[in-house]
Amino acid sequence: MSAVPPMPPTTAPGNVPNHLAWAIVSTVLATCLCCPLGLIGIVAIVFSSQVNGKLNQGDLEGAQRASANAKTWCWVATAFAIIGLLINIAMFATGGMEQYMMMMEQIQQSQ
Repeated sequence: MSAVPPMPPTTAPGNVPNHLAWAIVSTVLATCLCCPLGLIGIVAIVFSSQVNGKLNQGDLEGAQRASANAKTWCWVATAFAIIGLLINIAMFATGGMEQYMMMMEQIQQSQ
């Protein structure tokens, strides 16, 4: 009798996360808190939306790749959201918003 090597474990199709909720939330927060660069999270949304389609086609490897790409871009969008939050906190803590508003008023009055 020869020993049969064990099969490598595969991920069940239902276990491939699409990260869609994270992609949407991080994109919205990054765009609102940071700048238009937060729209880079749309890339995460696109990869997230590909996961279920690839699973339905039976492309488990493609779904896992799309999931990994979505997760990477979710982290990028989350980083932008955190940076934007820190900038906003710094602006409010240092009174930067008041100075900005005063400058805007001066510009409007000079016109």
